[in-house]
Amino acid sequence: MKMFVGLGNPGPKYAGNRHNIGFMALDRIMDEHGFAPWRGKFQGAICEGRLGGDKVILLKPETFMNLSGQSVGEAMRFYKLTPDDIIVFHDELDLAPGKVRVKKGGGHAGHNGLRSLHAHIGPDYTRVRMGIGHPGHKDAVAPYVLRDFAKADQDWLDDVLRGCADGAIDLAEGDNGKFMNAIGRRVNPPRSSNSTPKADIPDQTTAAPKNKTTTQDTRSPLQKLMDKFS
Repeated sequence: MKMFVGLGNPGPKYAGNRHNIGFMALDRIMDEHGFAPWRGKFQGAICEGRLGGDKVILLKPETFMNLSGQSVGEAMRFYKLTPDDIIVFHDELDLAPGKVRVKKGGGHAGHNGLRSLHAHIGPDYTRVRMGIGHPGHKDAVAPYVLRDFAKADQDWLDDVLRGCADGAIDLAEGDNGKFMNAIGRRVNPPRSSNSTPKADIPDQTTAAPKNKTTTQDTRSPLQKLMDKFS
């Protein structure tokens, strides 16, 4: 069994925030793969379903971001899971918008949700780092992550979320490469094989006329007159 955890803050006030991209990813996976409805448990919202041959729990902690580890730790103990079974979707300032990376273990880099997870379950879980870009200065980080995605972000955001749903089975089965490929196909779709450039066609209105071969008339005036009446 695997448990996918999405990080975010609860309630409609925060639903469209950059900080809530982890919640958004789980919502898309739940919708696309026919999971049971969300229900309240473990200080969060959970639902259950299958990805391929594996049973998977989706968990959105509703403790607010900086206490996310409480919810995750409680769910882990109930289902007798280890950090190896946990995959966490979260926003990542150090990746450009639309970029996604999968990583196991490591530090929390100041992310309050990851910091709480480290305190409750340790660092040895898998993270799906979902790039949102950086505002440019550390003092601007808090208002930036707690602001909704802009309209200009909606296309790449939808592509990333669709890609997460497309590759969810691969992620549950431990094939991170295929998961990343699924996102790549959404974010950077391959060009059609039929889109070869057309051959240049000369502009008929400006093309230079072909040279014509002319033959000089060497007949005498008398011969020309005789030919005219022959």
